[in-house]
Amino acid sequence: MTGQARNPGILRGVLLFLAGLLVGANLVYFLMTRHAAAPTPVARPAAAAPDDAAAPPPPAAASSPVARDAPADAAPSERDTSGSAATANPSTTLPAAAMPASGLLLPVRGVRPEQLIDTYHQTRGGTRIHEALDIMAPRGSAVLAATDGRVEKLFTSNAGGLTVYQFDPAGTHAYYYAHLERYAPGLREGQQLRRGDVIGEVGSTGNANPDAPHLHFAIFRLGPEKRWWEGVPVNPYPLLTGG
Repeated sequence: MTGQARNPGILRGVLLFLAGLLVGANLVYFLMTRHAAAPTPVARPAAAAPDDAAAPPPPAAASSPVARDAPADAAPSERDTSGSAATANPSTTLPAAAMPASGLLLPVRGVRPEQLIDTYHQTRGGTRIHEALDIMAPRGSAVLAATDGRVEKLFTSNAGGLTVYQFDPAGTHAYYYAHLERYAPGLREGQQLRRGDVIGEVGSTGNANPDAPHLHFAIFRLGPEKRWWEGVPVNPYPLLTGG
């Protein structure tokens, strides 16, 4: 009887042991499958920079000196381009310290500042920027020195016709008067001018329209070589009108 009583106890213990193993196995399986199903963080690509965040373009190159009525023996790049369809340099804005001194005289007698039209940015020949002021006036009107200075060159060209180049006293800027009908009597190279001196008469020589006499007036900043035919252009309009 004793042996028979022990057998059910052993059997019960074995069954409990097996049940425990089964429960433990299920628990391990549950934990393993849950871990495997957990989502893995995905690295997202960095957002692309907007188009306007691209590196800024390099600054525009500064204007190069412009050749005007170059002498016959000048290098090809320095020859007269004032009447051609050469590619124009952009208009130049100079700092105040580089501008000619204020107090320039309007260089045509009888013309008032309010009558001027800013022709500096207009095109000529289809592509070339004018880079000068056309001051319309009756033929024969007196052309006056815009400031003190020296007559650097008297020159005749196909484009500018009868012209005068004047340097200011400091030799930093040149003043270009073109399409003159004639020079003032006795005008000569090297002559010292005072502001308001008569240097010639308005006309239409060179490539100007004979039916529209005017003074082609330009200002340019001289380079270190002080070439009378070459420099960086400056708009005369605001200097003559106070604009």
